[in-house]
Amino acid sequence: MRSAHKLGRRTFVAAVASAMALGAAGCSPAQQSQPTTSGGAATTVTVRLWDEQVKKAYDDSFAEFHKQNPDITVKTTLVPWADYFTKLRTDVSGGNADDIFMMNGSYLQPYVDSGDLLEIGADFDSQKADWVPAAVEQYTRNGKLWGVPQLTDGGIAVYYNKKLLSDAGITPEQLTGLKWAPGGGSDDTLLPILKKLTVDANGKRGDESGFNGSKPKQWGYSAAQDLQGIYYNFIGSNGGQFQDTSGKFVFGSAESAGAFQYLVDLINKYKVSPAASNTNDNGDFTRDQFLQGKIALFQSGVYNLKNVSDGAKFDWGIAPMPAGPKGAVSVVNSVIVAGNAKSKNLDATKKVLQWMGSTDGAKFIGSSGAAMPAVTSAQSAFDEFWKSKNVDPSQFAAQGKLPSIPAPAGENYSAAYNAWKPTFDEIFLGRTPVADGLKKAEAAANKAAS
Repeated sequence: MRSAHKLGRRTFVAAVASAMALGAAGCSPAQQSQPTTSGGAATTVTVRLWDEQVKKAYDDSFAEFHKQNPDITVKTTLVPWADYFTKLRTDVSGGNADDIFMMNGSYLQPYVDSGDLLEIGADFDSQKADWVPAAVEQYTRNGKLWGVPQLTDGGIAVYYNKKLLSDAGITPEQLTGLKWAPGGGSDDTLLPILKKLTVDANGKRGDESGFNGSKPKQWGYSAAQDLQGIYYNFIGSNGGQFQDTSGKFVFGSAESAGAFQYLVDLINKYKVSPAASNTNDNGDFTRDQFLQGKIALFQSGVYNLKNVSDGAKFDWGIAPMPAGPKGAVSVVNSVIVAGNAKSKNLDATKKVLQWMGSTDGAKFIGSSGAAMPAVTSAQSAFDEFWKSKNVDPSQFAAQGKLPSIPAPAGENYSAAYNAWKPTFDEIFLGRTPVADGLKKAEAAANKAAS
């Protein structure tokens, strides 16, 4: 299942690239007012969303808000992800944007530079400590915050197939505290586990004599060219960066090369993960193989929780992601709602934003199970929804509190992605040396983004 919610956050690089080719739709109405029965004027605040899964949760939240604030009505507008940012740019430029709109980090900077967003300043100070720190950091520019955190992927964790673990003589407890090391060696406790969990067509495991990885029956792990689920985290846990604070791409470093080499070796040398020919152009391959019982450990985010819950026909659980030399470092991608600086209803807009950033306002998102709120105190509602289904998602929140590597940023990120992708494909296929390929891809990305 490929949901709008998933495309809105998890596939934020691929979706950015595809959305750029789409044309703009017509303008939408923004600020409105309605007469009340008493003859006064009631304010209507409009909120633009791309996420169909959480729209109902927002509608329920705003119904409660209206009970507490009968002079303000909040209406939601759904714009599909494919058209969302093209249409938003057109509407903001034409003065027809909604009072509040969802915002993805890859698109933020132009709106900040042009003065289109409300600063989330002192009026929100009492709430900020309750917002996921990585989300606040992601949407802060020049010391100012430009939106109220709403949805977060938390951190990255590992879904596991209990039967495949048991068949290999491995317990779920052994997945806690796993470490990887560049080049392998005695410090690497991840690779031995992955070998045990990998089986060829003749039933030989990856750590047994005669193992033939070119004829796989099942893989131990989901190593692939997966930005959010895999390689960003490995780069961070080896002390590297993908972009520096200015947005320049810096993934050609020795630290990044060590991380990529480890992943490429898992795929091409040890054969404990699917071939890149299967995964380079199919971001769902490892997830689908996990759901079919052919991958034992699937590293991903909370964005795949519902997919796993709905699709897995076996017992499964969630374990921490493996740590590198610098510990476990996750990428946390979050979504905010931004206020329109040109709204004609600024006071009401701020009041709605404050509601959306509160426990009472955000708990509706959590209790629907559709997304993890970026308001920390509302995450218990998300946990309770999933625990009612005998699923404990707390591992994602726990991972999200660990050190993180910044999520992608920059108005020309999609152009940079298209520039580095062909070389990354060759690196993961094992046809281009890692260090040389990364330097080439980095230069192409920075040229495309300039």
